[in-house]
Amino acid sequence: MGMVKEFKEFAMRGNVVDMAVGIIIGGAFGKIVSSLVNDVLMPPIGAVMGGMDFSKLAITVKAATVDADGKDVPAVLISYGKFINTVLDFVIVAFCIFMVIKAMNAMKKKPAPAPAGPPTTKECPFCLSTIAIKATRCPQCTSEVK
Repeated sequence: MGMVKEFKEFAMRGNVVDMAVGIIIGGAFGKIVSSLVNDVLMPPIGAVMGGMDFSKLAITVKAATVDADGKDVPAVLISYGKFINTVLDFVIVAFCIFMVIKAMNAMKKKPAPAPAGPPTTKECPFCLSTIAIKATRCPQCTSEVK
């Protein structure tokens, strides 16, 4: 029973729950960006480039065939068009995350500098070492300091 209690304490920590929420929201955001790239950005880009559909761009390594039993064997393709869409997805997500983090850092309050109080040390005029302001004799060279 102790292991279940320990796991419950671990799972209910704030940072674990925050991470889980971030992963879920990130997955949903990824779907939105994929739709943005595939359904909004790529069609106009393809139209400008002569009606090209990037998701269908591929290199055929081996053509589709029919085996001895009469079953269709699909073609072997290198789908570089889907790769282009995925790279665009990544770039957009990375840029959005960069902008969110930049905004969060800008909103973060910078700590105020500590107010400068009266000096607590002084310099020995004989050996130039740092000594306490109230010292009457230097601990380094034993000279009397006024």
